[in-house]
This record gives sequence, structure tokens and C-alpha cells, in this order.
Amino acid sequence: MGDTAGDMESANAGSAGGVGLWQRVKEHRLAQWTVAYAGLAYAIQHAVVLTGEAFEWPQLIQRISMLLLVLGLPLVMTLAWYHGGRANQRVSGPELSIMSILLVGVAILFYVFVRPEQGGRRPLPPPPGDAISIAVLPFLDLSPAKDQEYFSDGMTEEITTALAKVADLRVVGRTSAFQFKNNNGDLRAIGQALSATHLIEGSVRKAGNRLRITAQLIRVDDGTHIWAEDYDRELTDVFQIQEDIARAITASLRMPLGLKPGENLVNNRNLDPDSYQKFLQAKALVQARRGAAEQLADPIALLEKVLAEHADYAPAWSQLGLAYAIKSNRYQRSGSPGDLSIADIQRLAGSDLAQAEQAARRAIQIDPELADGYVALGRAIRDSNRAQAEEYYLKALALDPNNPEALNYYASALANAGRIKQSIAPAQHLRSLEPLVPIYMLKAAISVLLSGDDAGAAAIVKDTAANGFALVDIKVAQGRYAEAANNLVGNSGSLPPKLIEDAARFLRGAPARPAGTNLPDLRNLNWVYLYVGLPDRLFDYYEELSKTHSLDPSVAALWYSSLSAVRKTDRFKSFVRKVGLVDYWRAKGWPDLCRPVGADDFVCE
Repeated sequence: MGDTAGDMESANAGSAGGVGLWQRVKEHRLAQWTVAYAGLAYAIQHAVVLTGEAFEWPQLIQRISMLLLVLGLPLVMTLAWYHGGRANQRVSGPELSIMSILLVGVAILFYVFVRPEQGGRRPLPPPPGDAISIAVLPFLDLSPAKDQEYFSDGMTEEITTALAKVADLRVVGRTSAFQFKNNNGDLRAIGQALSATHLIEGSVRKAGNRLRITAQLIRVDDGTHIWAEDYDRELTDVFQIQEDIARAITASLRMPLGLKPGENLVNNRNLDPDSYQKFLQAKALVQARRGAAEQLADPIALLEKVLAEHADYAPAWSQLGLAYAIKSNRYQRSGSPGDLSIADIQRLAGSDLAQAEQAARRAIQIDPELADGYVALGRAIRDSNRAQAEEYYLKALALDPNNPEALNYYASALANAGRIKQSIAPAQHLRSLEPLVPIYMLKAAISVLLSGDDAGAAAIVKDTAANGFALVDIKVAQGRYAEAANNLVGNSGSLPPKLIEDAARFLRGAPARPAGTNLPDLRNLNWVYLYVGLPDRLFDYYEELSKTHSLDPSVAALWYSSLSAVRKTDRFKSFVRKVGLVDYWRAKGWPDLCRPVGADDFVCE
């Protein structure tokens, strides 16, 4: 009985204590304080979210504000306890337990919100099926005189470049998008051709110093106009317009910008309108890469005028470096041996390459984060220092992984050096960004072909506008010589007719050797000799090129399977040593088909 009475007394005491606790909670108005604080905290957090979206604050600010508001709850509850009732009230054991539980809960919330990501990795991108890809179609020139096409094209390219900085957003390259210039075709068909889920259309009307720019974002699958805007501004506001358009598009697509504080999608440029127009015109001419060396004088002169007024404008320096490098290549690839003497080629090309390197280094000095500067520098020194040129291409790709020029030169450098398997990835990536550029498609196909995958190479160029020329190498490698000859004749491009005629005649007679000993020089179609029993003639053109320090066109043909016997000859070894490939291999890694032997020798399969 005594034990039972004691138990009842303890139970009554516990019950009284519980009732007393909740009575004191009520007296201290703890619930009212908590509800009021929760409402205020929600309003504050909602304001932070709205303001952050308007000014594109980092997500970290929202997380910090939420944490601070959560951490403020125990403080408010403590204040309510001691100021909502009698200030001299002692804290009981159950009350301490409640506050301890609250503190533990806050600690858990803090850990959940602020714990670092494992290994510092970025979140995984969305799956390919849900990925957003966008193409900026060429803006129309609606100017009264219709003489501002280079300006509207420049606007298109600048917006393309700005959007390409957004992580996880695939942006179709400029060259492929420009295939649909002045094309009023079905947008769904254009989107499918470019593998784009969204398209941007626009127009530019420039009259004096006034600009009227329209832009709209369209979803390809159903033609929905997601966003549209008109901009009536002064010409001096052109960079801000580009920034506004790019940010509006990313906001409409709900894509995070991923920029650092103070960073913009469009670089801040203190350039007057006249100089900017000269820069756009020069850049368009450099990218066209048309004509002989002398025709590069026009963009070079325009760029030098821009730099005379704005000596610290890094993009102009990078374009100047690229222009001089391309100009040097025009001399190196002069149409026939009699056009220029080897001494003249060496002098002219050497002078241009020196100026190209100087301009590119100046661009990097001004802006070490400019990918185009490293591309131009790599292009300028690619024949004199292959290993260092590759490092510059890699630096450009680290700054801009989707830079078409960097991907193009890097993939070519790897393929020419025999590192075929490594060349496939950048070549395929370039093709995904520029799906309608024949030369990029061809390079990807050749890399896959050299790796031994004939079917894969054929699949790359299947059903494309330029598949005739691209299929020449593939069909030749498969022994389909007559078909290859027909493709060569039907897709000769700018090659001399006599050159095409001789090469096609040899292919139709393959694999038999052509009659006679006085055979024509096939120049950059010299790979045909591989299939008519004269593989040694392959080196005639390459050795001539090496005298002017150029190996462009590509020497990737050195790695065809049909050249295996030639790769074992002393002539092959002498050639690759002379042009610096062996030094490059020792620095960067041996090609797929060669390996070192001893201290100063190597063998190739």
C-alpha cells in the first residue's frame, strides 16, 4: 500500500507539474510571440527571394537569410519567456529540456543547409532528354539603307557568345546558325537541323546614333513565343542591350547564370560606337577566311585603326593576331611552287607569324581571361612549338569549353600528331556545337575513320549537305575507289579543276599504279598516292610544306592504315623528326601507333 500511495503521489506531482508548465507557457504568451515571429520571418524571407531574383543575387544570400531567421527563433522564444511574464521566473527542468530540443533542431537545420558538397563537385547537369539547347538565328538588318548587315551579324554573335557562358546551356555555334540567314523556313525544321530546343530571332534597325533592336525567344516544338522585347536606345547602349537580352533569355529559361559577383555575360567595353562598328566589320572578314593573303589586309587595317584609338581593347588584339596567322598561312599555301619562291614564302609568312604572336600576347596581357587570345597565340606558334601551342588551346578551353576555334585547332593538332583516339572527343564536341559546318564534320569523321571505325565515320557524314566530299576518304579506305572519285569530282570546292581531274583519274584506276614516271603533283590531294601503289610520293608535298614551316593542310593521312609499311621507313622517321613531331611526342605523349625505343629512337606500326 505504501508503494502504491507513493506512486500516486508522484503521478499527481508530475501531472501538476505538466499543468503548471503549460499554464506558464500561456502566461508568458509564448505561442503568440512564436506565431508573430514566424509571420515576420516569412515576410522577410519572401522579400529577400524576390529582391534576389530581380538583382540576380547568388543563392547563398537566400540560404544565409533563412539560417539567420531560423536561428532567431530560440532567441525570440527566450525573450518571450523572460519578458512576456514575470522576469524573475526560474527555469524548471522540463523547460530546459524544451529549449535543448529546440537548439538541437536548429543545429540539425544548420548542418542540412550549409554542409559543403562532397568533394566540391558541381550539381549534375539535367539529363540529355531534358537539356535546353538554344540557337541564335542571324538578326535581320532593317536599317533604311540596308548597309548594317555586319552590325546585325555582330549583335547576333555577341549574344551567342554571352549565352555560351551560361553553365549547362548548350548554345549552337555561330557558323551553323548562320546557315539559316534570311531563311523564312519552318522554325521546327530549323530547330531540328540545329538540334535546338529554342530559337532566338531578332532584327536591328540602325539610323544615325539610334538603335531599335527586337528579340524574341521561341520554343521549337510548339512555336510558343516565351519572351519578346523591343529596345529603343542610343548606339552607345549597345553593350547593355546585349547584356539585357542575354539575361532576359536565361531568366525566361530559368537557367542560373553562375556568374561571380560583379561579373557580366557581356564584357564591359569602353569603346565608342564608330570603333565598335569597325571591330565588328573586321571580325566578320577574319572569320570568313576568304581570298588570298592580300585580302586579309582590309580587316587588319580596320583592327589597327581601332587599336590606335583603344590600345587596351583585348578582343581587337586577339582578332589581329588571328588575322596575321591566317594571312601567313595563305602565303604558305600558295597555289603552285612557281607563285612564290621558298625564300619569299619564308620571309612573308615569318613576318606575319611574328606579328600574330605579338598581337596575341598583347591580348592576353590586357585580359588574361580572354579565351580568344590564347587561341590566336596557339595558332601563331603551332608549327614552331607544337607542345606549347597545345597548352594554349587547353587554356582557352578551360576558360571557354565551347570555343569553336579552340576545339578546331586542338582536335587538328592531336590528329596531325597521330593521337587519334584523343582527337575524337574534341572533334565530336565541336560537331555537336556546329552541326552544319562541313569541315568540322569532316574532321570528326576522319578522326573516327583513322581509329578504325569505318561505319562510325560514315554515320557522321550521312545525310548531310556536304557528304560527297566528306565520304571521299571513307570510301577510299573501304576500297570503293570509283565512288570516291565521283564524290571528289562532284564536291571539289575551290580546288583547281586540273588537280581534281588527275586525282579522280588515279582513283578510278586504283589500286593499279598509274602509267609513266612523269606524274603530276597532287598537292593537298597527295593522299591519293597511298591507294595507287605510290605511298612514298605522299611525302613530296609534305616535305615541300615543311620548308615553309607549315603542315597545313592536314598531315593526318600519315596515320591511315594503308601507310603502315611507310611508317617503318627512314624517310618517315626523318620527316617527323624534322617537323618537330618527335620532340612533341616526348613532351606530350606518343601517338597511338608509335612507341619509343631506347634513348633516341622509336618505332611505328
